[in-house]
Amino acid sequence: MRDKIVAGNWKMNNTLEEGITLASEIVNMVADELTDDVKMIMCTPYIHLNAVSKIIGGAEKVSLGSQNCNDNLKGAYTGEISVGMLKSVGVEYVILGHSERREYFGESNDFLAKKVNTVLEAGLNPIFCCGETLDIREKGAHYEFVTNQLTESLFHLSADDFKKLVIAYEPIWAIGTGVTASKEQAQEMHEKLRAHIAGKYGTEVAEGISILYGGSCNPKNASDLFAQKDIDGGLIGGASLKSRDFVDIGKSY
Repeated sequence: MRDKIVAGNWKMNNTLEEGITLASEIVNMVADELTDDVKMIMCTPYIHLNAVSKIIGGAEKVSLGSQNCNDNLKGAYTGEISVGMLKSVGVEYVILGHSERREYFGESNDFLAKKVNTVLEAGLNPIFCCGETLDIREKGAHYEFVTNQLTESLFHLSADDFKKLVIAYEPIWAIGTGVTASKEQAQEMHEKLRAHIAGKYGTEVAEGISILYGGSCNPKNASDLFAQKDIDGGLIGGASLKSRDFVDIGKSY
């Protein structure tokens, strides 16, 4: 059985006080309402991590994630955060390769391979993002483009390390736009990704990897998306900033 995961990416939102309130609401609601075996992950800005970690405490179904990290273990990198720092405050997951990091900060597939190595070396779990622009999809090159992101950033890993990953497919044309890939479009890409992984690591590894969908996923469409054979949850943006919506997505199973 693959892990069912709903990860919330807060992006650059919420003051510390607002973040504490949101995290507290989510933890309490999950404890009271979430009966399915779903792992809820809050990926907060750096300043929230320590406080949110304490709020999560020993909560069974809630984990802490970071939105990024540096590719070096330590050193003179002003303004950056290391995996050791993240681990010291209870972080378990790190988002890598989000389209916003790729576009605004020039993170390449090769560079992300280094970050993946660093995160795994620290004993943390990468949530590796992949996805295509509308232009690439309209050209019919989307399968090749997205599978190549996996090949160049992940396929140097051993099978044992690869098993520690979570993959998140996010069609860039659907992120924050209100436009969602249809359940058929999403399932088709997830199926292609799983087959691509199987071609490298075998069916057993591929069938054990959780592949999440991201891109305007909300309480209204989550059930249809999560019902697809190869969709194992969601990487949630805007809806993760509302406790009711985020928990309802978790309950969509």
